[in-house]
Amino acid sequence: MANITSILKEDRRFEPPRAFAERAHVGDLAAYHAAYRESLEAPDEFWGRIANAFRWTKPWTEVLDWSAAPFARWFVGGETNITDNCLDRHLATARRDKIAILWEGEPGDVRVFTYAELHREVCRFANALTRLGITKGDTIVLYMPMVPELAIAMLAAARIGATHSVIFGGFSATAVRDRVNDCGAKIIVTADGGYRRGQVVPLKAAVDEALLAGCPTVERVVVLSRTKTETAWVTGRDVHWADAVAGVSTDCAPVAVDSEHPLFVLYTSGTTGKPKGVVHTTGGYMVGTAYTSKLVFDLRDDDVYWCMADIGWVTGHSYVVYGPLANGATTFMYEGAPNFPEPDRFWKMIAKHRVSIFYTAPTAIRAFMRWGDAWPSQHDLSSLRLLGTVGEPINPEAWIWYRQKIGGERCPIVDTWWQTETGAIMISPLPGATPTKPGSATLPLPGIVPEVVDKDGHAVPDGSGGFLVIRRPWPSMLRTIHGDPERYQKQYWSQIAGAYFTGDGARCDADGYFWIMGRIDDVINVAGHRLGTMEIESALVAHPAVAEAAVVGRPDELKGQGIVAFVTLCAGRSVSQSNGAAQKMADELKSHVAKEIGAIARPDEIRFTDALPKTRSGKIMRRLLGDIAANRGTTGDTTTLEDLSVLAKLREQDEE
Repeated sequence: MANITSILKEDRRFEPPRAFAERAHVGDLAAYHAAYRESLEAPDEFWGRIANAFRWTKPWTEVLDWSAAPFARWFVGGETNITDNCLDRHLATARRDKIAILWEGEPGDVRVFTYAELHREVCRFANALTRLGITKGDTIVLYMPMVPELAIAMLAAARIGATHSVIFGGFSATAVRDRVNDCGAKIIVTADGGYRRGQVVPLKAAVDEALLAGCPTVERVVVLSRTKTETAWVTGRDVHWADAVAGVSTDCAPVAVDSEHPLFVLYTSGTTGKPKGVVHTTGGYMVGTAYTSKLVFDLRDDDVYWCMADIGWVTGHSYVVYGPLANGATTFMYEGAPNFPEPDRFWKMIAKHRVSIFYTAPTAIRAFMRWGDAWPSQHDLSSLRLLGTVGEPINPEAWIWYRQKIGGERCPIVDTWWQTETGAIMISPLPGATPTKPGSATLPLPGIVPEVVDKDGHAVPDGSGGFLVIRRPWPSMLRTIHGDPERYQKQYWSQIAGAYFTGDGARCDADGYFWIMGRIDDVINVAGHRLGTMEIESALVAHPAVAEAAVVGRPDELKGQGIVAFVTLCAGRSVSQSNGAAQKMADELKSHVAKEIGAIARPDEIRFTDALPKTRSGKIMRRLLGDIAANRGTTGDTTTLEDLSVLAKLREQDEE
């Protein structure tokens, strides 16, 4: 990879606010460095002490067994139940009557569950699952909207020792079928539908279609009535949620499971061919998510914490459900879209529910920017004390806007890097300790040993781009790919000897701060120069007219690859081909990129678009843009697209 030039110019530095640091779990860099040093010098004592904060029905005999690397075993021989730690252990404290889940539906309905109430509902549904034939070791699939029952069903499965696999509610029937068959689920829990931008997403209909296509392991389908939509019904197979829990006891003891018992299988988005089910187990995942939730978000008992991710993604698993509940936090959930009925929906809910921690994606932040400052300015956001970002690298301009317009220049920002496979946050500022730089995920958390290397596994000089690897195992790491241990070993542990290969490009600066440059597939080879697409995108978004940009490569006979940029302009800015404004703006943006990075990075083509193809989690699907730029037909899975019409419009523009 080429040296990063435009990002290297970022020299703004923000110290943690003094008032925040004085109350923080980690209040200065010296405390961070001490914890990090201990985690490397005495890892067993370090992780063992953290794990001892939880309840174990049987103590472990060894913190880590790495003898069969890369197949790890954490807290060997220990037995526990994650729901006992997320629910039961809080009931004997003041948290019993504290709000565990605060939920708002897209139509505006609100529901509240205290820890005692959530415990009761989890036990009730756990008993319902048992009555339906689910036992320890079985797998159930959850295909639901963002409603409290989704979290309840996850916890209920874990309570009886079943493994859950949540399938994102935006996936197609074909994707549901493939994932159900891969994990061999006995039961599917779904809903008649969910709400998205005022429309009903027909979930039960998709399940029916998947089962019709062939899911031989499925015995029962539990259906929650959310939208009151009429659905087809198969007598003897389908059962209403309300009927499943009718007359069922609310007393259900948590089933003790081995620390390495599979907690969930989660299929990564955008898969093609055989689904890739990432397997996470119980003990290490529990310790990792709880520890990182406490430190990174500096959780306090009076916080209302909102991670806007859908539970269908790992961010929702770790930082909507398990991590916050293990810490006794109040976690806020929202069902619908951020701009329904108006673009101020998020800010309205933050003001209404007095949200204090807000964790969102850079793509969403750039959308907020495009919609305009007037929307957040209408609402009282003074309850916020901490902001976070997740999902992809954030460009410095979006980071600064987020700090100024949403955080009022008083809230620290934790820019977190991690993956479905890592299970928990790996690199992030600690808000009371770490000085931040816009666009940098900063320093690794204690116990995490990242490094930026070349293709031969050698460390690259400071400031140079390379491949991000992790040198040591960590508790929340994936254990395998479901049913395919060879694929697990080949994909993650064979690229660089002795290291976990993240698949991300990065650089490390002279202060030891990590700058994530995106997936290594998002690298364009222009005349022998490897340029990260994120670098070019960041330069484009730095232009005052640009709200969002996505950069892809296309085949070029002379240079190998040419650079194509898809650009969305800020609100109030528009260009027309008829009067030459589009060409003028394109030339201006090309010159801007050349000035920021160098002539080698000058885009060959800039295409203006009202919207970019994104998943419902907010990630831009650059693979689809690459197909358009190269004049290829669309390839691979498109089921995660939020709005298929965006792709259709881009195709129409391409044909004009």
